[in-house]
Amino acid sequence: MPIETRIQGAGGTVSQTAVDLEAEAVAVPVVSGPVAPAAEVAQSLPFTLDELLELHRAKGEPGEITATQVRLGDRMRELLLYGVGEAAPADLRKAGAALARRGKGRTALVAGVPTGDLAAFVEGALLAGYEFKIGAPPAKKALGTLAVLTEAGPAADAPAIELGTARARATALARDLANTPSREKDPSWLAAQAGQVAAETGLTVRVRGEKELVNEGFGGLVAVGGGSSRPPRLIELSYTPEDGPAERHVVLVGKGITFDSGGLSLKPNDGMKAMKTDMAGGAAVIAAMGALRGLGVRTRVTGLVAAAENMPSGSSMRPGDVIAHYGGTTSEVLNTDAEGRLVLADALAYARAELAPDVIVDVATLTGAAKVALGLRHAALFANDDALAAELARAGSASGEQVWRLPLVDDYRAAIDSDVADINNIGRGGYGGGSITAALFLREFAGDRPWAHLDIAGPGRAASDDAELTRGATGFGVRLLLTWLTAQTA
Repeated sequence: MPIETRIQGAGGTVSQTAVDLEAEAVAVPVVSGPVAPAAEVAQSLPFTLDELLELHRAKGEPGEITATQVRLGDRMRELLLYGVGEAAPADLRKAGAALARRGKGRTALVAGVPTGDLAAFVEGALLAGYEFKIGAPPAKKALGTLAVLTEAGPAADAPAIELGTARARATALARDLANTPSREKDPSWLAAQAGQVAAETGLTVRVRGEKELVNEGFGGLVAVGGGSSRPPRLIELSYTPEDGPAERHVVLVGKGITFDSGGLSLKPNDGMKAMKTDMAGGAAVIAAMGALRGLGVRTRVTGLVAAAENMPSGSSMRPGDVIAHYGGTTSEVLNTDAEGRLVLADALAYARAELAPDVIVDVATLTGAAKVALGLRHAALFANDDALAAELARAGSASGEQVWRLPLVDDYRAAIDSDVADINNIGRGGYGGGSITAALFLREFAGDRPWAHLDIAGPGRAASDDAELTRGATGFGVRLLLTWLTAQTA
């Protein structure tokens, strides 16, 4: 659902801007210590801001808010002292998020923002105000306008506000796609959404239907989608920069399982409740592709989303089946709930054989093992290229979407050996390392191209609101990919 909050730069003072905008609240930043600001907005108070912070035992931690009232113009308004820590990007995201949540139900809030990464502050504020709701509207609407004042002034702040807004809106789109219930969201629906994004942002799109997938040998997609009455799709989005030839070609591959029941290896009920978000990797790819032109990315980028619904029926794939993937590599199905790697295999093999990429990066909610190993805030990163792994790790740190590199342990390769096919899809033989063996499976299809795999099973979903995250799909991967691709442009 569209982000409703609008962020604008402002000049002058907090007090005057609040009067001009008829804002119900104003905010001034407090750094760690805490160190009270010399804020003109507080001149009429009968106490100092230091005394207020001491009374509430405030520490200036990111996201901490201490409130009082102040008269500005002809009315009382709420004065918020909000912690920004050391004003690092992560601190400012959390601070912006706290203000946006405090501002719900209000028309306008005016905030002084310290020197730092204003785009991160904007992202935090916009993403914390995101909501996905079917039915009655929320009791409190999102904050209407957040006016920001910095030392640089509104003209200098405009590019950072635009950047933060673009990344936040792309992330919100990924959340929308992943949060949509699977009753509505089948592979053809996802393809239609990708087509709409393409039309709005100057991309080209090709969607392969079931017959094309069969005829062209996309055996993984056909097998995984075979149990559903709603057939699979391979979505291909293409972006070419307008101003001159691209220096390299990046292919992004996203897992697009629009619902995962586990197939005949059926999940328990609790395991299915969040499975409408099992296409979060595909959503991240679609959303990132839609933001490329607006950000002026100079790299040629192709986005592939392997979309299918994994359902049990008389036509489902069975444990023991052998699948012939695009390009001819065969895999034995030992567990139908390890379906994501089967559809990704087709897309990776197609990218390697037909698209001549310089780099391939895939994004997928792939394994519970990655979630167990790294929790809910870090994605597992695997790569066959150290330079690519370093680039993505830097982009993760800069964007607030952290990754942790795990090894592609060659000694574990034997776990995916098969008696009847080239490889098997689940790993066996007591090796453990489920996320590693899944990555080794994918490596078979990426070949010798520089390739990275992001397993976002943990951070792709959130159980509660936390800083810029909101409960449900997080849109993880969008900001990381956009930060990485724009860094290459810079």
